[in-house]
Amino acid sequence: MSAEQVLFWAFAVGTIGSAVGVIFVRNPVASAMSLVASFFFLAGIYVLLWAHTIAVLQVLVYAGAIMVLFLFVIMLLSLNDTGPIAQVSLSRVAGALATAALLVALVQAFRKLPGSGTVEWATDAGRLASVGTSKQLGAVLYTQWLFPFEAVSLLLLVAIVGAVVVAKSRI
Repeated sequence: MSAEQVLFWAFAVGTIGSAVGVIFVRNPVASAMSLVASFFFLAGIYVLLWAHTIAVLQVLVYAGAIMVLFLFVIMLLSLNDTGPIAQVSLSRVAGALATAALLVALVQAFRKLPGSGTVEWATDAGRLASVGTSKQLGAVLYTQWLFPFEAVSLLLLVAIVGAVVVAKSRI
């Protein structure tokens, strides 16, 4: 077993463990911090995939900016610990059944994949070296996806202004 495989499994187990923590931790702040840990583990997986730019963006955008906004909202609403999580309801049973059906569908889809286990273009060193670079990401982002990029930035600006307006009325 190579060091890359060991790191992958460590990051994968950490991602799944912290995602389970997001679901089952009763304290909202601890749940949000578990989500931050999940974002960092995902960034580690991106590094293993040689997508360093996406890993940095994962940490900066999600673990940094988005989670600060989540924690701000949690603290603004002053959420306390909720009651017991183990209450059974129709929506929880339906959610569990839908999750199990999705898992079965994913397993069947993975079984139908070709047995080679390699991606054809991944053997081409030139194309592999350019995947996930800042140059390629910027070229695609500012040519093909310029309008959605600007729309998202405007939406985030409106959300920030709205959060400040809501918070200012309480201060």
